[in-house]
Amino acid sequence: MTNRKKYGIIYYILIFFDFQRKKAVFIKIKVAESAGFCFGVNRAVNMVYKALEQHKPVATLGPIIHNQDVVNDMQRKGARIIQDVSELHPGESVAIRSHGVEKAVYDKIAALGNPVIDATCPFVRRIHKIVADETSAGSFILIAGDETHPEVQGIIGHCQQNYFVFRDETVLKDFFQNLEKNFSKKLAIVAQTTYNNIIWGECLKVLPEKDFNIVVYDTICSATAQRQSDAAALAAESDCMIVIGGKHSSNTVKLYDISRRHCKSYHIENADELDTLDLSDADKIGITAGASTPAHIIKEVIFTMEENLNKVPETEEDIDFAQAIDETFKKLKNGDRVKGTVMSIASNGEVIVDVGVKQTGTVPSGELSSDPTKKAEDIVKVGDEIDLIVIKVSDQDGIVTLSKKRVDEQAGVDKVIKAKEEGTILEAVVTNVVKGGVNVYYEGVRIFIPASQTGLPREASLDELKGQTVKFVILEAPERKKSAVGSIRFVSRQEKEAAKAEFWKNAEIGKEYEGEVKSLTSYGAFVDLGGIDGMVHISELSWNRIKHPSQVVSVGDVLKVYIKDLDPDKQRISLGYKKAEDNPWEQFKANYEIGDVVTAKIVSITSFGAFAQIIEGVDGLIHISQLADRRVENVKDVVSVGDEVQVKIIGIDLDNKRISISMRELLDAADDDAEYDDED
Repeated sequence: MTNRKKYGIIYYILIFFDFQRKKAVFIKIKVAESAGFCFGVNRAVNMVYKALEQHKPVATLGPIIHNQDVVNDMQRKGARIIQDVSELHPGESVAIRSHGVEKAVYDKIAALGNPVIDATCPFVRRIHKIVADETSAGSFILIAGDETHPEVQGIIGHCQQNYFVFRDETVLKDFFQNLEKNFSKKLAIVAQTTYNNIIWGECLKVLPEKDFNIVVYDTICSATAQRQSDAAALAAESDCMIVIGGKHSSNTVKLYDISRRHCKSYHIENADELDTLDLSDADKIGITAGASTPAHIIKEVIFTMEENLNKVPETEEDIDFAQAIDETFKKLKNGDRVKGTVMSIASNGEVIVDVGVKQTGTVPSGELSSDPTKKAEDIVKVGDEIDLIVIKVSDQDGIVTLSKKRVDEQAGVDKVIKAKEEGTILEAVVTNVVKGGVNVYYEGVRIFIPASQTGLPREASLDELKGQTVKFVILEAPERKKSAVGSIRFVSRQEKEAAKAEFWKNAEIGKEYEGEVKSLTSYGAFVDLGGIDGMVHISELSWNRIKHPSQVVSVGDVLKVYIKDLDPDKQRISLGYKKAEDNPWEQFKANYEIGDVVTAKIVSITSFGAFAQIIEGVDGLIHISQLADRRVENVKDVVSVGDEVQVKIIGIDLDNKRISISMRELLDAADDDAEYDDED
């Protein structure tokens, strides 16, 4: 019976009795789902076989893959293996393997005029373009990988001799330590597509954080990273691992190295080597295979193991391993809905996902979300399973382009339509100002809010709303190629009406409120009490005489006010702001009495006398007869505005707020004192 898991297909094989161990044994064999041909290798092999089927003369530049069984089969069908393009026959097609080749090789082939079957893996070709562009821009290239490997040799051939290859973090660290201080070139770092993902992580840790301008490109094939991750997980729960693939296959050797860190492991090329393995003490056996290992070899290993254990599968389902492998080559087409697991997030916001096929799934940053304010890291994380829709399949490049945004938009459209039907109030951030209004995004759906529906005054700038979280309702549901239309004003009106109703329900004279000054007029200030405005008359703003409210308050000030009067029928509210304890007449009453001598400041002059300020808000009158101990014809002959004078309080009328003060009283007292001194 088979049991499909995250990283494997499980075969349960029951041994009735093991005479060596003298017990019945239940052996479980699990095969990693990522085992076998990667997309690039499968593409290369198919391209060569297709040419051979068309009876074209084909020469492969080196073995097309690191698998002797496949290479032997191609040779039987007419393919030749050459080591240099100079060995080509006239008119013979030359197949460039998935590892790729140097630029100079392409130039030689072009000079000879032979047809080219370019089976370079699309991911390798991407590295070629990166290093060529970077070196043309003057950058120095750092390459993580094995310098003797054909893929790395091909990458070097596109670097214009401006490169350094390192095998691990130790070599990279030495490079930076020995780097000349006057080194001024920008650095770009790439990795061989089959490079060990764990070691790559360690290499990134030694990159200097300062002093160097370094661009890091994530070029490890996602299928390689997944295959290595699956191998590590499978080995961790197995007693023994069998790694199938060519002895010279770089990615297979890496799988073997990873596996043996966790359990006893064997590296074999095919089923013929099974007899040399000691599996006597293994109850859990894990199997994986390199990217150059075809499905039929993996299947043969499984069958041979079953035969060696003298147990044949009970059902056809159990032996259909090839079909299981073929599932990973299933075809996707535009419009398909799939689930994908986030494998990595690039610096440009592109997300790499595994959608269960050999091609690499990519979600461009523009297809991740409709909300331009969000970064990729805000939307998804590595390991997340997300719903996607296929928007483009490129078999040539090995890329499936997908969109999360379009899936979300459809779900969002349904929610927006429902919100319109039910009159639901929604909430979102204003992302940008456009002609005639502003845009918000709700659940991936763009909502256009016309200027007339923003709730702002006509003369106000719409930029005030940008970045603000607003509440709105849907006026028009989204249609094909048209965004939805919303209204902030509708919600504002609803909230204002609700606030008004709540205010009148609880309002009473004397109740205190805290409100913001919304506007000023010549006769007072209007204060927002929370959805409804009340007015503070100019006479209520200050105990002093003022000509305009702006002398005391400004728009935006927060005031503590109280209700002086209410008129529910006319919806008018009169507010008080002055406090009794601040009344200067009360302060005067508490601190002054008739007979007190005070210093007062002349504030105004009339024909009948002068007014002098005793304290702020309280003036006293010095009648013309009280200015001097002689007859005064003109007040200005004695005092001027601004003069500070000594006066005596001679009369207080609090009811009419009148105070009489005298300068003459003090002069008379001085004369009396002088006469008294003379008599002495």
